[in-house]
Amino acid sequence: MTLLYQSVDADSTDILAIANSPVLWVCALAVLAVIVIQSVIYFLAVRRVSPDAGLTPADSAKAMRTGAFAAIGPSLAVSMIAIALISLFGTPATLVRIGLIGSAPYETLSASIATGVQGATLGGEGYTQGVFAVALLAMAIAGSMWMIVTLIATPFLTRGSVKLSKANPLVMTIIPAAALAGAFFTNLLIEGAKGWINAVVVLVSAGIVALAVLLSTRLRAGWLQEWALGFGIIGSVLVAYALTTATA
Repeated sequence: MTLLYQSVDADSTDILAIANSPVLWVCALAVLAVIVIQSVIYFLAVRRVSPDAGLTPADSAKAMRTGAFAAIGPSLAVSMIAIALISLFGTPATLVRIGLIGSAPYETLSASIATGVQGATLGGEGYTQGVFAVALLAMAIAGSMWMIVTLIATPFLTRGSVKLSKANPLVMTIIPAAALAGAFFTNLLIEGAKGWINAVVVLVSAGIVALAVLLSTRLRAGWLQEWALGFGIIGSVLVAYALTTATA
């Protein structure tokens, strides 16, 4: 960040000149390298402990395929948001803040607050290189709190889960499933209540997943069940685009 601030022209409105600077590209690629290394470590760890968990190599491969295909839909959504934000933050900052770490609403809110405090508008009047640098720093500090809280809270949660599993193993089977179901149903209710298009998209995605699971059972095609979530995401995105375009 020190190197970045040294190259900032506080009064210049040419944001992309500083937003795409080599310093930020080096930082972005370093973060991306860490993510790749972590992914490789997790992949090797899964292969090592799978036999202890009673998983065969085929089971592990199936889980990998399911996760990879299910990630296509969310990745497309993030990519579209990232394209819209490149003009505000540049490619390196968008790659790190939106693509790898945070969420678009959270990052944009952090940048908007930091910009507003300086008497400027995000992407508008008064949005100079100096304002951009402060906004980028604000996003970095705000995003770091996610990791700090996770770092502090995870050991406590781990110890708590171990104690609960020793006291009653059934509890630790129910709690994660209930938390996951609660999170999904909460999101479904929030999105479905935003309007009839959202409600239709929710129903269509649920119907596609249910149909894929049913067909996988009837046809004995296990791959359909693996890709059910991915089909649901892609199908709902297409339906949302068609309905939005038709009503525009």
